[in-house]
Amino acid sequence: MKCLLRSPPPAVAQLRLVRSDQMTVTLREVTQEDLPIFFEHQLDAEATRMAAFPSRDRDAFMAHWARIMSNETNETGILNTILADDTVAGNVVYWEAAGEPNIAYWLGKTHWGKGIASAALAQFLTKIEARPVYAHVAKHNFASIRVLQKCGFQLAREDRCDGDDGEELVMELRSDCCATAANKPAKT
Repeated sequence: MKCLLRSPPPAVAQLRLVRSDQMTVTLREVTQEDLPIFFEHQLDAEATRMAAFPSRDRDAFMAHWARIMSNETNETGILNTILADDTVAGNVVYWEAAGEPNIAYWLGKTHWGKGIASAALAQFLTKIEARPVYAHVAKHNFASIRVLQKCGFQLAREDRCDGDDGEELVMELRSDCCATAANKPAKT
């Protein structure tokens, strides 16, 4: 069953984190200029371990992004760059696979732990009409699980990753409202 998301209020257009540094988190469409930054983000060994997703070499990485940025091969995709105070911090994407709507995000390690992922995901979810929507996350990635929970996702099921020793959780967002945790003062 799918339900449509109501139009977000104008205040959701840009989420402001209430912190001492007054960081602003915004989203925009992915550009070619973002790809070298994304490439560097996915080379980090700790990030790939947390995501349980191997890094790609430059050619494979660029070919993957060329494919998903093409309207011909990715008709359902929404690809956004996450900006933290105008600095490219990562990306958040939506696609449909086998009729199932999915989201994923990747944040550069230097941007972890600042509330950026929560703010970006909450903002991104206002663009997605399909419900339920799913996110796959490594079972050991507690920080990412918490980001998803802050945005209203709940555990749908546990899966074993193919060809991998790890387990993943499939998280599901059913409701048409996102948690507002990204706009609340961060605990330090």
